[in-house]
Amino acid sequence: MDIVLSIKNLYFSYEDKSILSNINIDIEKGKFISIIGPNGSGKTTLLKNMSSVLIPDRGKVFFQGKDIREYSRKQLSRYMAYVPQSSYINFEFTAGDIVLMGRSPFLKPFESEKAEDIKIAEDAMRMTNVFEIKDKRITEISGGERQRVMIACALAQTPQIILLDEPVANLDIQHQVEILSVLKKLSKINKVTVITVLHDLNLSAEYSDLVVLLKEGKIIEYGPPKDIITEENIKNAYNANVYMTKNPMTGNPHVIPITKNI
Repeated sequence: MDIVLSIKNLYFSYEDKSILSNINIDIEKGKFISIIGPNGSGKTTLLKNMSSVLIPDRGKVFFQGKDIREYSRKQLSRYMAYVPQSSYINFEFTAGDIVLMGRSPFLKPFESEKAEDIKIAEDAMRMTNVFEIKDKRITEISGGERQRVMIACALAQTPQIILLDEPVANLDIQHQVEILSVLKKLSKINKVTVITVLHDLNLSAEYSDLVVLLKEGKIIEYGPPKDIITEENIKNAYNANVYMTKNPMTGNPHVIPITKNI
């Protein structure tokens, strides 16, 4: 088992409010892992602790056996890319400029991008279907296009781990499938570890190798989708009644909410 990221006894709070409690998890290289749970369960906070955006009150996060706090921000960026839930950019950069910034961890101070860097950035834009808008200003494109540009920027870092906070929330169904398929291919073929927060339980079931289920800042279940996305667990975590079936094409769990009579 090749463990690439390990979290040990992690606790985190904002001021006096506990957000995460006793988080322990080992993540294997090349796995596609989704973090699910109700609003306020600590999904984004856990992702930020994994990426060293936030520092835990107690406990540690290890990348390849080394405390991530021992890496400089630039060093960590060579191995790990983080895509936040929303990215507000108020500068007149083009989409292509933004994606090319993903190569900055590999450049010396004041060094310009080489032909190899430009090719890597262009490949990332093609994978996320934003190459055609590379010359448009980031302030002039839609929210969904901007989200795909930010994912392309992360891919341009050629990371070993990519962490994404609701990467498909602003995308239509076509681009949701495109982005998640790209990420799944990276994990399966290139052995990139993908860790993503997803609200859509059915997308989580279709694309994930493993699912982390959070409730009130604690991991209550961790395992394959078929074992985690169940009627009992959803009732427990979300206080929601659902009907569980299987996707007839893939056999993966499929969640159907039970609506109340109006």
